[in-house]
Amino acid sequence: MPKLSFPQGRTHDLACLGRLAVDLYAQQFGSRLEDARSMAKYLGGSSANLAFGVARLGLRSAMISRVGNEQMGRFLTETLRQEGCDVSQVQVDPERLTALVLLGIKDRDTFPLLFVRENCADMAIDAAAISEDFVAQCRALAITGTHLSTEGTRAAAHKALQAARRHGTVTVLDIDYRPVLWGLTSRGAGENRYVADAGVTRQLQASLPLFDLLVGTEEEFFIAGGVADDLIASLRAVRALCPLATLVVKRGALGCCVIEGEVPDDIDAAPTYRGERVEVLNVLGAGDAFLSGLMASLLQGKDWAESTRVANACGAIVVSRHACSSAMPTPAELAHWFGGSRNPKVDADEQLAHLHRVTAARPSWSELCVMAFDHRSQFYDIARAAGAAESRIPALKKLLVQAAEQVERSRQLQGHVGVLIDGGDYGRDALASATGRGWWVGRPVELPGSRPLRFDGTRSVGSALMHWPTEQVVKCLVHYHPDDHFELRLQQEQTVLELWEATRESGNELLLEIIPPKALTPEGTADAAVLRAVKRFYNLGVKPEWWKLAPMQAQGWRELEALISERDRHCRGAVILGLNQPLAFLAASFANATNPIVKGFMVGRTLWADASLKWFKGEIDDAALVDEVARNFAVLVDAWRSRHTAQRAAA
Repeated sequence: MPKLSFPQGRTHDLACLGRLAVDLYAQQFGSRLEDARSMAKYLGGSSANLAFGVARLGLRSAMISRVGNEQMGRFLTETLRQEGCDVSQVQVDPERLTALVLLGIKDRDTFPLLFVRENCADMAIDAAAISEDFVAQCRALAITGTHLSTEGTRAAAHKALQAARRHGTVTVLDIDYRPVLWGLTSRGAGENRYVADAGVTRQLQASLPLFDLLVGTEEEFFIAGGVADDLIASLRAVRALCPLATLVVKRGALGCCVIEGEVPDDIDAAPTYRGERVEVLNVLGAGDAFLSGLMASLLQGKDWAESTRVANACGAIVVSRHACSSAMPTPAELAHWFGGSRNPKVDADEQLAHLHRVTAARPSWSELCVMAFDHRSQFYDIARAAGAAESRIPALKKLLVQAAEQVERSRQLQGHVGVLIDGGDYGRDALASATGRGWWVGRPVELPGSRPLRFDGTRSVGSALMHWPTEQVVKCLVHYHPDDHFELRLQQEQTVLELWEATRESGNELLLEIIPPKALTPEGTADAAVLRAVKRFYNLGVKPEWWKLAPMQAQGWRELEALISERDRHCRGAVILGLNQPLAFLAASFANATNPIVKGFMVGRTLWADASLKWFKGEIDDAALVDEVARNFAVLVDAWRSRHTAQRAAA
């Protein structure tokens, strides 16, 4: 077992002090950074990546750093918080901006890296604001070498380290040597990993005795030990300063070595734990992923063999993906990785990719009450029937957002309310006003009434989704029956597969709505047809986050639950569609939907069609429209929440 002794009974497992920045990664692989035309945004900074990765593996991490008082700073703290990391010790700088990092992926060996960190917030961390009481409630404290590079950051790091030593908190150094951040290279040479410098060595060595565990690459131990190109001599120089510390040497695909006692004459004689061989997409972040797996495992009480096994797997998974922080694996991914069924090519492992998507932290929707007004032709028809101008439809849809907001307040629906709105001329303004509130927000992608399925306004749905906010769920209605003529069925299935692949790339969730055509669905066969359709799409490999289905009998919902449990237990569940049924009919149908696989409802025309006609005719004003639609919506919310009582009464 490791000789490191982590105290028990504390609030946090690991606090991370150091870099907290925004990573902007070029999305054009093979391109020079100069030629990149689009960037993906992620949480970054070695310390932040560590805090994120450890939290993703289920431990209680905390971040100690500083961000600007602006949008990028809030993005970082919100991202950490969503993953379960404590950000109470992240200072907010009123003057400086949050740091940025730009990365390109030219080829397997070329990763142009540009640090935009001039007078940035995290390098202005205030030592006076470091809380000893907070550090005392942490089992371990990790610090990166960058925060030993300036007088101010070093003062903050030392204050935290001294508090940790007084309270028995295990101290960890990620050497994390970036010559550009020590002013040793041109600003455009951020990818350079090693420049020998006696001044840096002296600076690091002044702090080395404060650490119980030191982790670094061979080059990083060169700079810490001060003997260029001689790993053993450098390790012995470090050992002389840290006689009791554990040294972990990262050796890339070879794995890592763990030295708890005397440094051997040959590094291969040290206890060595072999790494994983994978195809590299992006090496940036591999070390942070390695340390995340290592620290999470050590803090869970695992021995070096198991801890390094997990650490090496985390590093291997992250180097095969685009990002660093968001590429960190979840426990479910690691279980699959070690389960004996993974694809040797990481990027071709569909189950691993699916687990990464569905087992990472995401908003919870245990109950969902959604007002749907993504309709287009129906609103046009109502306006035309009333003799009103089509140009009034956008204003009407904004009023429907107000109706949803009114019910959210009156029924305490925070965290349970949603809207389904189109993004075209009719719904664009309403959709924008609903997005960003913390609501569930869905948006249709199908051309209304199309059979075979076609997409609305685009022949390239993947290109269209590039411009959608990630929080907007892609809703696709497909008029599909498993007994369709085979040419029609295959055409529709291929279109759904195209959409499935596009949403996997864009990061948007997918809601698949299935309505069997009436001509192929005799009375009493609808439930069976829908269940066969769901099974067919699962057979094709389509695993949407949501299913939107017409009301079924209780047995139908039980069969759906069994099917989802077998095929994709991470599916969020099903919601009930309205099909313009009367309010009383829908409310009564909820009594059959007590199965936990049914999370709620998404109903449209039943709620707003009559009120909209009167509004277009001028028979009611804006306030009356909002009130009438809100009353209808509230009736369904109440019926949904009392469905168990209704079922017992019916029985």
